[in-house]
Amino acid sequence: MRSGIQGACVGRFRQPMAILALTAAAAVTPAQVNKTHDPNRTAALALQQEGKNPEAEEEWRAYLKAHPSDPEPYAQLAVLEARQEHYKEAVPLYRKALVMNPNVPGLRLNLGLALFKSGNLKGALPEFTKCLKAAPAGSPDAQRLTILIGMSHYGLAEYAEAVPFLKQASASDAQNLPLRLALAHSCLWSKQYQCVMDVYHEILTLNSESAEADMIAGEALDEMKDNEGSTNMFRAAVKANPKEPNVHFGLGYLLWTQKIYPEAATEFQAELANDPNHVQSMAYLADAYIQLNRPEDAKPLLEKTVKLDPSQSLPHLDLGILLSDAGENQRALHELLLAEKLKSDDVNVHWRLGRLYRSMGRKVESKAEFDKASTLNKAADEALNKKISGAHPRPPAEALVPALSAPK
Repeated sequence: MRSGIQGACVGRFRQPMAILALTAAAAVTPAQVNKTHDPNRTAALALQQEGKNPEAEEEWRAYLKAHPSDPEPYAQLAVLEARQEHYKEAVPLYRKALVMNPNVPGLRLNLGLALFKSGNLKGALPEFTKCLKAAPAGSPDAQRLTILIGMSHYGLAEYAEAVPFLKQASASDAQNLPLRLALAHSCLWSKQYQCVMDVYHEILTLNSESAEADMIAGEALDEMKDNEGSTNMFRAAVKANPKEPNVHFGLGYLLWTQKIYPEAATEFQAELANDPNHVQSMAYLADAYIQLNRPEDAKPLLEKTVKLDPSQSLPHLDLGILLSDAGENQRALHELLLAEKLKSDDVNVHWRLGRLYRSMGRKVESKAEFDKASTLNKAADEALNKKISGAHPRPPAEALVPALSAPK
């Protein structure tokens, strides 16, 4: 079985859609002699070499009629489809050829690549995995298959599964910056923050001014509750490349969380200068304006934001606050209810709704919203206390005895 998989996986990896040599390596039989000299097959191969795909397809289909049990025309028709980037159309043809003869060189690999390129990463994974098992350890084929498996997991948002493959691939290719960036992202999104920092230091040896790497490290430090470290990383990213997408927003957001609103507003403005339709920057810039008591600047931004992306809670909340302050209670209620629907666990939303209902004389609804806010606050406090008390759990009594008697 292994030899069959190995045969189907061996091929020209760097040019996976190249014409495959499908003739058997065994002794030539009369039938094979006839096949070699078949005019349709000869014409099809020549037309493929010339890039005349429609004509070559016609010859292969004519050859297939005369040789319905031969996997070669199916494989070659698949190659023609893949050459034209018709990867979905290539897949069933590769599968048909593979069922007819699993030992065709490179066939399983080409099937995996067609699935990968068509966006069917879940389907590509088992094909690449079978090929990797058949590839000699440490070989170029094994390295490339490791990358493909890692990137398939990455594309499926299976970041924890991607990490070991991307780590192995990175270790075998010391100069591959994009691979390390993919690994750093996978570590970040699978909450392996020390892994992020380790990869970040590797990236610095390849590119000491990688804004993207600085941003990834900054996000990891933010998750690790290192506000100063994460902010410094994003400052470094802005310095390295002020045009990097999201770099100003990232720094602005960190400053916003630290309530440094004037500088945060400047960063959000810089992101909007790079991308005028950056909706998150609009939303947080508007909120920063509210915090800086500039409602006249915030309102048009909020109105634009909710039109561009009505799925964000914060702009609806802020718009509700401004409308409430202006005495437009019905419009304010509409916006706050939208914010509540989008983020039902936001204490501030319920608190603002409670205030608004009270100002409208709706005491029952007001009390209900204030009760929700109180419950959410209490739950947050209990979670924090539990986290603090559990940070340094007391060891069992029996564990203290050897520690006390241990030599100093």
